[in-house]
Amino acid sequence: MGRIRKLLLLLAALALFAVACGDDDETTVGADMADDSSDDMDDDADDSSDDMDDDSEMMDHLGDGSLGVVEVESGEAIQIRSLNTITGDVAFLGLPNQRGVELAVEHYGAIHGFDVTSGEGLDDTCSADGGQAAAQTIVADDRVVGVIGTSCSGAAAAAAPLVTSAGMVMISPSNTSPALTSDLAGTAGENYSVGYYRTAHNDLYQGAAMAQFVYGDLGLATAAAIHDGDPYTQGLAQAFADAYEALGGTVTGFTAVHKDDADMVPVLTEVAAHTPEALFFPIFQPAGDHIAAQAPGVAGLENTVLLAADGLLVDSYLELSQTAGMYFSGPDVRYGDNTNQSTGRTADDFLADYNNLYGVAPEAPFWAHSYDATTLLLEAIEAASFTDGDTLVVDRQGVRDYLNSVSGYSGLIGSISCDDFGDCGAQRITVIHHEDPDDLAASKANVVFEYAPS
Repeated sequence: MGRIRKLLLLLAALALFAVACGDDDETTVGADMADDSSDDMDDDADDSSDDMDDDSEMMDHLGDGSLGVVEVESGEAIQIRSLNTITGDVAFLGLPNQRGVELAVEHYGAIHGFDVTSGEGLDDTCSADGGQAAAQTIVADDRVVGVIGTSCSGAAAAAAPLVTSAGMVMISPSNTSPALTSDLAGTAGENYSVGYYRTAHNDLYQGAAMAQFVYGDLGLATAAAIHDGDPYTQGLAQAFADAYEALGGTVTGFTAVHKDDADMVPVLTEVAAHTPEALFFPIFQPAGDHIAAQAPGVAGLENTVLLAADGLLVDSYLELSQTAGMYFSGPDVRYGDNTNQSTGRTADDFLADYNNLYGVAPEAPFWAHSYDATTLLLEAIEAASFTDGDTLVVDRQGVRDYLNSVSGYSGLIGSISCDDFGDCGAQRITVIHHEDPDDLAASKANVVFEYAPS
């Protein structure tokens, strides 16, 4: 503006000089300079307008840059990662999760004109060592914005601190241990990390659901629980025991097996000493196979009702003859017409695409949670990013800001809202009665109890 004022003063002086001298040429010079000044003012206005547009575009995103940014150059893709159990005894749990990520990325499409890739799926091996090793690989790539995983709570306890301390977020579709989030009363769990979220339920709800079913619906006054030392299995077994005792039931035994144990008779004999009416073992295969097969042959357990949870609510377990008659708790998968608001897809749409692409149906129940977790991450990236020329800039803190504020998001699993500790799941639990290993569809639909927190 100072330059413009000087030009105007000069023009005024030249105009006076031209009038005094009556020189047509000088008048022409003054007119030309006036035109030039007008052009300069227009250019300045255009530049100012462009700067305002750029500033507006840069400010129109979540985040304050406090965790740094990820810059995606033209022609490159936004990087996220899938970290799930895709090999070993519980690969049936992680593969549907990974495929849920892949389908969600495809259905969601580009963000501000930039494609998204989940890269090569990483394996958490459902173990702390596997989770830690995979997390180290992820954080070595500073282009990664967020991670969908892990499948198992034990893997998350090791992976989440590494991922979140690198400024990334982790959203799990199937971790359920209370230790990863909170006790639902305002106290963080021992394995909680800021930047960790999940669409899976908190097992304090699942434990309460199974306790209410056993004590209230089955009318059984005594029960025992077995875990394998994993944060998931131990956390859920404890949640059940606490809720059961709070209702008035008696816990006659609380013990552990090793994941690789095949001979369960010693542990089962210990449990049978108090003749519990119910035995809850929320563990994985193959240990769960052996407990179901050997328990009825142990004196004192002949009539004990056997119960398990979502870790065994899979086709490979339900197909075993010894599982007939068991009860299983797990997420309520009656999704009906629920629609993911980011993609417009329903559960039926997802399953049709899943079958077309992979030739099978998902074996484990958390595929919808994985799909919703991924679209939440993509929505967060979109809200926390802006274009700077040909570059996309993603604000890491902005991704967390979005997830922290999620309320009433419509997903395949239902309405999703995140609390202060990253619990975002729908939290609805059902118990099914498994009657026929030759008709899994009928068993999965045979809901005998349903639970939803108020």
